[in-house]
Amino acid sequence: MKNNGITDIYPSVAVAEQTENLSAESPVAIGRVLKSLRTEHNLTLEDASKKTGVAKSTLSKIENEQISPTFTILQKLASGLGIEIPQLFVAPKKPLTTGRRDITENHQGQSHLTTTYEHELLAVQLSGKKMMPYKSRVHARSFDDFGEWVRHDGEEFLIVLEGEIQLLTEFYKPRKLSTGDSAYYDANMGHLVISTSDEDALILWITTA
Repeated sequence: MKNNGITDIYPSVAVAEQTENLSAESPVAIGRVLKSLRTEHNLTLEDASKKTGVAKSTLSKIENEQISPTFTILQKLASGLGIEIPQLFVAPKKPLTTGRRDITENHQGQSHLTTTYEHELLAVQLSGKKMMPYKSRVHARSFDDFGEWVRHDGEEFLIVLEGEIQLLTEFYKPRKLSTGDSAYYDANMGHLVISTSDEDALILWITTA
């Protein structure tokens, strides 16, 4: 039987208990796991060093399997990355390839007409998409055509395909964008687009679901 409080006195015992069920047949390279966790958190080596308190050079050596981390370093890594120590011993999962694909031929998207935009929804055969692509012919010419800001969850990217537009956003000055120009912004912020060219502009929008 285990003595009560032993894991408090000897932390390494706790790690051994938590990791005792890991497969001994497939030893995990901690460096590979650490690098995977770091990139998953979108951290550079310098960022990870600041979060964990482990020197950048030490992190690099661990990731390249040049040194093995001490228990103290494992504690710092787990604390800084917001994980439990045993997760450093679990091989990163390989991304699942779904093989999904959808092709939309020119002018063959699903039409959705509003008073301000003429949308052409793309890739409509795919359900559960993480982003929504669509082209829009911009009929609106002023804020008054909308009456209020457009707001919705997620983030949004647009690129001007034809003509010129003015991007109006709640916290920034209006910005004129021409063919080839693009913008990326928080869609929870009030935003809208109006045409400023003689012909109604055409833009490609990509919105996160």
